[in-house]
Amino acid sequence: MINKIKRDLINLGLKFIDNDEKITRIFLETAPSNVNEIVILPTTKLVMKKVVNKLDNKNKKGYVYNGLLNGVRVSVIRSHMGCPNMAIMMECLKRTKANKILRIDFCGGIPGLKNNVNIGDVIIPKLAYCGDGTSPEYILTNTSLSTQLKSIENPRGKFQNLIAGNQIIYISKPNEALSNVLYNQGKSLYESKIKMVDLWTIDALFCETQEFLRTMKSIEVEAIDMESSILFLLGALYNLKTCAILGFSDLPGTEYDFLNSNEIHSEMEPGIDRAIKILINSLADIKNI
Repeated sequence: MINKIKRDLINLGLKFIDNDEKITRIFLETAPSNVNEIVILPTTKLVMKKVVNKLDNKNKKGYVYNGLLNGVRVSVIRSHMGCPNMAIMMECLKRTKANKILRIDFCGGIPGLKNNVNIGDVIIPKLAYCGDGTSPEYILTNTSLSTQLKSIENPRGKFQNLIAGNQIIYISKPNEALSNVLYNQGKSLYESKIKMVDLWTIDALFCETQEFLRTMKSIEVEAIDMESSILFLLGALYNLKTCAILGFSDLPGTEYDFLNSNEIHSEMEPGIDRAIKILINSLADIKNI
Protein backbone atom coordinates (compact mmCIF):
# COMPACT_ATOMS: atom_id res chain seq x y z
CA MET A 1 0.00 0.00 0.00
CA ILE A 2 2.81 2.44 0.92
CA ASN A 3 4.67 1.62 -2.31
CA LYS A 4 1.52 2.26 -4.33
CA ILE A 5 1.06 5.64 -2.69
CA LYS A 6 4.68 6.56 -3.42
CA ARG A 7 4.33 5.46 -7.06
CA ASP A 8 1.12 7.43 -7.50
CA LEU A 9 2.74 10.56 -6.04
CA ILE A 10 5.73 10.20 -8.39
CA ASN A 11 3.46 9.71 -11.40
CA LEU A 12 1.44 12.76 -10.38
CA GLY A 13 4.60 14.86 -10.21
CA LEU A 14 5.81 13.64 -13.60
CA LYS A 15 2.65 14.98 -15.22
CA PHE A 16 3.80 18.52 -14.47
CA ILE A 17 7.28 18.35 -16.03
CA ASP A 18 8.39 17.82 -19.64
CA ASN A 19 10.75 15.09 -20.83
CA ASP A 20 13.81 17.36 -20.80
CA GLU A 21 13.32 18.23 -17.15
CA LYS A 22 12.55 14.61 -16.35
CA ILE A 23 15.91 13.50 -17.77
CA THR A 24 17.92 16.10 -15.86
CA ARG A 25 16.09 15.33 -12.64
CA ILE A 26 16.68 11.58 -13.05
CA PHE A 27 20.42 11.86 -13.66
CA LEU A 28 21.41 15.16 -12.00
CA GLU A 29 18.67 15.24 -9.34
CA THR A 30 17.99 18.89 -10.05
CA ALA A 31 16.11 21.12 -12.48
CA PRO A 32 17.75 22.22 -15.77
CA SER A 33 17.65 25.83 -14.57
CA ASN A 34 20.17 25.00 -11.83
CA VAL A 35 22.99 24.39 -14.34
CA ASN A 36 25.14 27.34 -15.40
CA GLU A 37 26.38 28.18 -18.90
CA ILE A 38 29.94 27.04 -18.13
CA VAL A 39 30.18 23.47 -16.84
CA ILE A 40 33.34 21.77 -15.57
CA LEU A 41 33.36 17.97 -15.68
CA PRO A 42 35.91 16.14 -13.49
CA THR A 43 35.87 12.35 -13.70
CA THR A 44 37.63 11.08 -10.59
CA LYS A 45 36.76 11.77 -6.97
CA LEU A 46 40.18 13.34 -6.38
CA VAL A 47 39.86 15.92 -9.15
CA MET A 48 36.22 16.60 -8.32
CA LYS A 49 37.16 17.40 -4.73
CA LYS A 50 40.03 19.65 -5.80
CA VAL A 51 37.83 21.70 -8.13
CA VAL A 52 34.86 21.94 -5.76
CA ASN A 53 37.17 23.12 -2.96
CA LYS A 54 38.17 26.07 -5.18
CA LEU A 55 34.58 27.31 -5.54
CA ASP A 56 33.54 30.58 -3.92
CA ASN A 57 29.90 31.12 -2.85
CA LYS A 58 29.40 27.38 -3.25
CA ASN A 59 26.00 25.71 -3.21
CA LYS A 60 24.81 22.26 -4.24
CA LYS A 61 21.70 21.32 -6.20
CA GLY A 62 21.42 17.55 -6.53
CA TYR A 63 24.70 16.44 -8.09
CA VAL A 64 25.50 19.95 -9.35
CA TYR A 65 27.87 22.23 -7.45
CA ASN A 66 27.49 25.91 -8.36
CA GLY A 67 29.79 28.77 -7.48
CA LEU A 68 32.45 31.19 -8.66
CA LEU A 69 35.92 30.41 -9.98
CA ASN A 70 38.08 33.45 -10.64
CA GLY A 71 34.88 35.52 -10.50
CA VAL A 72 33.16 33.43 -13.19
CA ARG A 73 29.98 31.53 -12.43
CA VAL A 74 30.31 27.81 -13.17
CA SER A 75 28.73 24.46 -12.45
CA VAL A 76 30.89 21.49 -11.46
CA ILE A 77 29.50 17.99 -12.05
CA ARG A 78 31.35 14.71 -11.75
CA SER A 79 30.97 12.80 -15.02
CA HIS A 80 32.30 9.47 -13.71
CA MET A 81 34.36 7.11 -15.87
CA GLY A 82 33.76 6.03 -19.43
CA CYS A 83 31.97 7.18 -22.56
CA PRO A 84 28.51 5.86 -21.54
CA ASN A 85 28.58 8.07 -18.43
CA MET A 86 29.87 11.03 -20.43
CA ALA A 87 27.12 10.54 -23.02
CA ILE A 88 24.47 10.60 -20.29
CA MET A 89 26.03 13.79 -18.93
CA MET A 90 25.97 15.43 -22.35
CA GLU A 91 22.36 14.38 -22.89
CA CYS A 92 21.51 16.12 -19.63
CA LEU A 93 23.54 19.25 -20.38
CA LYS A 94 22.02 19.78 -23.81
CA ARG A 95 18.70 20.16 -21.96
CA THR A 96 20.06 23.02 -19.82
CA LYS A 97 21.49 26.45 -20.60
CA ALA A 98 25.03 25.03 -20.60
CA ASN A 99 26.98 26.03 -23.70
CA LYS A 100 30.65 25.58 -22.74
CA ILE A 101 31.68 22.22 -21.29
CA LEU A 102 35.20 21.72 -19.98
CA ARG A 103 36.53 18.27 -19.11
CA ILE A 104 39.38 18.08 -16.60
CA ASP A 105 40.99 14.96 -15.20
CA PHE A 106 43.69 12.35 -15.79
CA CYS A 107 44.74 10.43 -18.88
CA GLY A 108 47.43 7.94 -19.82
CA GLY A 109 50.46 8.93 -21.87
CA ILE A 110 52.59 7.40 -24.62
CA PRO A 111 56.18 8.65 -24.16
CA GLY A 112 58.98 8.81 -26.71
CA LEU A 113 57.04 10.49 -29.52
CA LYS A 114 57.08 14.06 -30.87
CA ASN A 115 56.23 15.86 -27.63
CA ASN A 116 57.98 13.34 -25.35
CA VAL A 117 55.14 13.56 -22.81
CA ASN A 118 55.74 12.69 -19.19
CA ILE A 119 53.84 12.51 -15.91
CA GLY A 120 53.46 16.05 -14.61
CA ASP A 121 52.76 17.44 -18.09
CA VAL A 122 49.38 18.97 -18.94
CA ILE A 123 47.86 18.22 -22.32
CA ILE A 124 45.17 19.80 -24.47
CA PRO A 125 43.77 17.28 -27.00
CA LYS A 126 43.80 18.48 -30.61
CA LEU A 127 41.49 15.63 -31.56
CA ALA A 128 40.19 12.33 -30.26
CA TYR A 129 40.07 9.05 -32.14
CA CYS A 130 36.72 7.43 -31.34
CA GLY A 131 38.07 4.03 -30.32
CA ASP A 132 35.18 3.61 -27.88
CA GLY A 133 31.89 1.77 -28.35
CA THR A 134 29.51 4.64 -27.59
CA SER A 135 30.48 7.04 -30.38
CA PRO A 136 29.61 4.57 -33.20
CA GLU A 137 26.10 4.16 -31.77
CA TYR A 138 25.53 7.92 -32.00
CA ILE A 139 26.94 7.99 -35.53
CA LEU A 140 24.58 5.18 -36.52
CA THR A 141 21.66 7.10 -35.02
CA ASN A 142 22.74 10.47 -36.45
CA THR A 143 24.06 9.51 -39.88
CA SER A 144 24.93 13.10 -40.84
CA LEU A 145 27.90 12.79 -38.47
CA SER A 146 29.51 10.24 -40.78
CA THR A 147 29.91 12.90 -43.47
CA GLN A 148 30.93 15.67 -41.07
CA LEU A 149 33.73 13.76 -39.35
CA LYS A 150 37.02 12.58 -40.75
CA SER A 151 37.76 8.88 -40.35
CA ILE A 152 40.53 6.34 -40.85
CA GLU A 153 40.68 2.56 -41.19
CA ASN A 154 41.23 1.11 -37.75
CA PRO A 155 45.04 1.11 -37.42
CA ARG A 156 44.88 -1.73 -34.93
CA GLY A 157 44.36 -4.03 -37.92
CA LYS A 158 48.03 -3.58 -38.75
CA PHE A 159 49.04 -5.30 -35.53
CA GLN A 160 46.27 -7.81 -34.80
CA ASN A 161 43.33 -9.57 -36.38
CA LEU A 162 40.24 -7.40 -35.93
CA ILE A 163 37.79 -10.13 -34.98
CA ALA A 164 35.75 -7.51 -33.07
CA GLY A 165 35.49 -3.76 -32.76
CA ASN A 166 35.22 -0.94 -35.27
CA GLN A 167 36.64 -1.27 -38.77
CA ILE A 168 36.42 2.50 -39.22
CA ILE A 169 37.55 4.97 -36.55
CA TYR A 170 35.97 8.41 -36.63
CA ILE A 171 37.75 11.49 -35.34
CA SER A 172 36.04 14.06 -33.11
CA LYS A 173 37.46 17.47 -32.24
CA PRO A 174 37.06 19.98 -29.40
CA ASN A 175 36.16 23.61 -29.89
CA GLU A 176 39.30 25.22 -31.27
CA ALA A 177 38.79 28.59 -29.55
CA LEU A 178 38.39 27.02 -26.11
CA SER A 179 41.39 24.75 -26.62
CA ASN A 180 43.56 27.66 -27.74
CA VAL A 181 42.65 29.72 -24.66
CA LEU A 182 43.67 26.85 -22.38
CA TYR A 183 46.86 26.18 -24.32
CA ASN A 184 47.95 29.83 -24.38
CA GLN A 185 47.25 30.20 -20.68
CA GLY A 186 49.21 27.03 -20.04
CA LYS A 187 52.17 28.31 -22.04
CA SER A 188 52.22 31.51 -19.99
CA LEU A 189 52.18 29.59 -16.69
CA TYR A 190 54.10 26.37 -17.41
CA GLU A 191 55.74 26.70 -20.81
CA SER A 192 57.64 23.41 -20.71
CA LYS A 193 54.75 21.43 -19.20
CA ILE A 194 51.86 22.23 -21.55
CA LYS A 195 51.43 20.25 -24.76
CA MET A 196 48.81 19.89 -27.48
CA VAL A 197 48.53 16.28 -28.67
CA ASP A 198 46.36 13.70 -30.42
CA LEU A 199 44.34 11.43 -28.12
CA TRP A 200 42.70 8.01 -28.43
CA THR A 201 39.61 7.16 -26.38
CA ILE A 202 39.21 3.53 -25.37
CA ASP A 203 36.59 1.74 -23.28
CA ALA A 204 38.69 -1.07 -21.96
CA LEU A 205 41.17 0.18 -19.40
CA PHE A 206 42.39 -3.39 -18.84
CA CYS A 207 42.94 -4.13 -22.56
CA GLU A 208 45.85 -1.79 -23.30
CA THR A 209 48.00 -4.56 -24.74
CA GLN A 210 51.40 -4.27 -26.40
CA GLU A 211 49.61 -4.44 -29.76
CA PHE A 212 47.43 -1.53 -28.72
CA LEU A 213 50.43 0.53 -27.59
CA ARG A 214 52.24 -0.20 -30.86
CA THR A 215 49.15 1.02 -32.70
CA MET A 216 49.16 4.29 -30.77
CA LYS A 217 52.82 4.89 -31.55
CA SER A 218 52.27 4.15 -35.24
CA ILE A 219 49.82 7.07 -35.56
CA GLU A 220 51.63 9.41 -33.15
CA VAL A 221 48.95 9.30 -30.46
CA GLU A 222 50.44 10.55 -27.18
CA ALA A 223 47.44 10.40 -24.82
CA ILE A 224 44.77 7.81 -23.97
CA ASP A 225 41.55 8.40 -22.06
CA MET A 226 38.04 6.99 -21.66
CA GLU A 227 35.74 10.01 -22.15
CA SER A 228 36.90 12.74 -24.54
CA SER A 229 35.80 11.27 -27.89
CA ILE A 230 32.10 11.25 -27.02
CA LEU A 231 32.40 14.65 -25.29
CA PHE A 232 33.70 16.23 -28.50
CA LEU A 233 31.34 14.22 -30.72
CA LEU A 234 28.19 15.22 -28.85
CA GLY A 235 29.47 18.78 -28.59
CA ALA A 236 29.46 18.89 -32.38
CA LEU A 237 26.09 17.14 -32.62
CA TYR A 238 24.35 19.36 -30.08
CA ASN A 239 26.16 22.63 -30.87
CA LEU A 240 27.90 22.80 -27.50
CA LYS A 241 31.45 24.12 -27.16
CA THR A 242 33.64 21.45 -25.58
CA CYS A 243 37.30 21.00 -24.70
CA ALA A 244 39.52 19.01 -22.35
CA ILE A 245 42.57 19.67 -20.22
CA LEU A 246 44.24 16.59 -18.77
CA GLY A 247 47.15 15.56 -16.58
CA PHE A 248 48.97 12.25 -16.95
CA SER A 249 48.31 9.61 -14.31
CA ASP A 250 50.54 6.95 -15.83
CA LEU A 251 52.58 5.84 -18.84
CA PRO A 252 51.34 2.43 -20.04
CA GLY A 253 54.13 0.03 -20.91
CA THR A 254 56.66 1.71 -18.59
CA GLU A 255 57.57 1.38 -14.91
CA TYR A 256 54.76 3.86 -14.23
CA ASP A 257 52.04 1.73 -15.80
CA PHE A 258 48.97 2.06 -13.58
CA LEU A 259 48.00 -1.58 -14.01
CA ASN A 260 51.45 -3.05 -13.37
CA SER A 261 53.02 -0.81 -10.75
CA ASN A 262 52.44 -0.06 -7.10
CA GLU A 263 54.29 3.24 -7.34
CA ILE A 264 52.61 6.61 -7.97
CA HIS A 265 54.80 9.12 -9.73
CA SER A 266 55.67 12.15 -7.58
CA GLU A 267 54.54 14.50 -10.38
CA MET A 268 51.08 12.99 -10.89
CA GLU A 269 49.22 15.22 -8.43
CA PRO A 270 51.24 18.39 -9.20
CA GLY A 271 50.33 17.81 -12.85
CA ILE A 272 46.58 17.87 -12.20
CA ASP A 273 47.06 20.89 -9.91
CA ARG A 274 48.68 22.67 -12.86
CA ALA A 275 45.75 21.73 -15.07
CA ILE A 276 43.27 23.13 -12.52
CA LYS A 277 45.20 26.40 -12.22
CA ILE A 278 45.33 26.78 -16.01
CA LEU A 279 41.60 26.15 -16.26
CA ILE A 280 40.69 28.61 -13.52
CA ASN A 281 42.93 31.34 -14.95
CA SER A 282 41.37 30.80 -18.39
CA LEU A 283 37.75 31.20 -17.33
CA ALA A 284 37.48 34.95 -17.85
CA ASP A 285 38.49 34.50 -21.50
CA ILE A 286 36.39 31.36 -21.91
CA LYS A 287 33.33 33.23 -20.68
CA ASN A 288 33.59 35.62 -23.63
CA ILE A 289 33.88 32.96 -26.36
